[in-house]
Parts: sequence; structure tokens; C-alpha cells
Amino acid sequence: MRAIALEEHFTAPHLVSRIDPEVVRARGYRPRRVLPGTVSAMELAAEIGPRRIGLMDDSGISLQVLSNTGPGPDLLPGEAGIVLAREMNDYLAEQIATAPDRFAGFAVLPMAAPEACAAELARCVKQHGFKGALINGTTEGRFLDHPAYDGLLAEAVALDVPIYIHPHMAPAAVREAYFTGLEPLAERTLEAAGWGWHSETAIHVYRLVLAGTLDKHPRLKLIIGHMGEMLPMMLARADEVFAADIDHLARPISRQILDQVWITTSGIFTEPPFIAALLTFGIDRILFSVDYPYAQNAKGRAFLDRIALAPADMEKLAWRNAAQLLGL
Repeated sequence: MRAIALEEHFTAPHLVSRIDPEVVRARGYRPRRVLPGTVSAMELAAEIGPRRIGLMDDSGISLQVLSNTGPGPDLLPGEAGIVLAREMNDYLAEQIATAPDRFAGFAVLPMAAPEACAAELARCVKQHGFKGALINGTTEGRFLDHPAYDGLLAEAVALDVPIYIHPHMAPAAVREAYFTGLEPLAERTLEAAGWGWHSETAIHVYRLVLAGTLDKHPRLKLIIGHMGEMLPMMLARADEVFAADIDHLARPISRQILDQVWITTSGIFTEPPFIAALLTFGIDRILFSVDYPYAQNAKGRAFLDRIALAPADMEKLAWRNAAQLLGL
């Protein structure tokens, strides 16, 4: 069965090398431990070719929608970030052109130069055929509800493409308050994939609701990963506890999220969170993804093969929902 995966990452070391290593460290990036007998995720991310396609073939992944994994142009202000985003997107377009039946792309944007984001998104969609954009968490403490990004959101609506909200490392103040005082590698993982990333992205979505941003842009389409970043289990509670405090909103919190957010399975390959997602978001809003190279294609495919769904619903999960949302 066809399978489309859309939280799948790449990097371009020759371009990332332009970013001052001290800037990278200050943003919270720290080396990942590579277990014996395994390959570095960044080594895998840097290859867009036979090795990647071979691993896709081994697990029956028909197409990957590629997005830049950090560090990226969001770390560079002004013209430097604008230029790096453009060059990364052009590089990705060149790689996609070598195997257009296996790869598609999400744009990376110069998030530290908000005034340039809309134009770069439009260029990538119109010139390169990209399917939307992926942004990594906060930029200089700003979420997408910040007024500086209103033009970007309006452009995504006009182009009818989604924005994928991916986690990022915590701002320094958050890191210091919540994620220090532990063994260093444990600190890093707690801040990132062990917990912090998921709560950060959920907060990002809640802010877009509570700020009135989704009411302002009711046709804006958002994607989040990791089986909904813990939102499926919290939507009913959010409606209950916020009920007396959201007179400024046109729709209940859960209604806005269910109207405008799609979720992917990226990196979460067990049944309980999938069941919670299915019962809250419904099959039409869940998209298969792996989170390559941080998760293995084989694990993603094994999960997909293990899930008991009606054939039509399995098609939706595996590829049809993604094809419809992204125009693939």
C-alpha cells in the first residue's frame, strides 16, 4: 500500500556551516549520543539520494515530504537569514528534482526576518512547487501568534498551503527554569523529544487559538506531529477550564483546533496515543509520518501494518489524507 510520510528531515551541511557555532550553542543545540552500531541522524539527514531511497523502499515509503532540520536560517537575523533560507530552499528543490516521484518539500523560512517570510513562502510554492512550510518552534521568543507573522499566515491562506509547526529547543530562560540540574544528556532529552518539545508545540497551538489568530485566519491550515503533541488527551479539559475566560473567541478551543489542525504519527508508534488521536481528531485529520532520520522507517511501517482499520480508513491514514491536504 502507498505510504506518504511528511515529517521527514534533511540538512545541508555546506550551508549550515555558515552559522556561527556559538550562535548554534546559544540556541540550545547539543551533540546527540550515537549508540554503538547506529548511524548519526545528522549523517542520514544530509543524504538525499540512493541510501535514503533504499531505506524508503525497504519499508514501503512511497514519498517523503522533506523539511530542514535545525540549525537553520531562523538563527540568523536580517539579510543573512533571508539569504540562507533562499539557498536552502533552492538546494532542496534541486534534490527533489532528482527524484520527483519520491520527494516533495516544505519551505524553510527566515523566521528572524518576519517581513520576508511571506515572500519566501510564495516563491517556494510558485517556483519550486513546495507544499507549504515547516517552522521550528519559537524564534527569538516569538510564537506564530505574534503580529509580525500575520503576513506569513495570510499568505499561507492565500496560497492554500499548510504550515507545519515543529518543536524547537527551549528559549534560554525556559531551559534554565525547567530543564537544568540533571545529568547533561538527560537534561537535553527532557528538554527535547522526551517531553519539552511536545508541550511547547501544544502551547504554540493554544496560543494561536487564545490570541484570536485562528479566528482571524479561519482558513489557515496547520500540521503538528507526534500524534498531536499531547493535545488529543487535553482538548475536553481545555474547553472546560477555559469556558469562563474566552468570550473574545468566536469558536470553542477544541472546535478551532479540530477545524484547522491536522496531526501526524511521527515518532509515536504505539496504539494508546493513536486511539486517543483517532477518538478526538478522527481519521480524516491523522496523517502517517515517520520523523526520519530521528525515527526509523521500519518502525513506522510496522506500526502502520499493525493498526486495525477498515481498508478505506487505512488508505486515509497511509496516504490519502496527505495527498488531499498537500495536493500531491
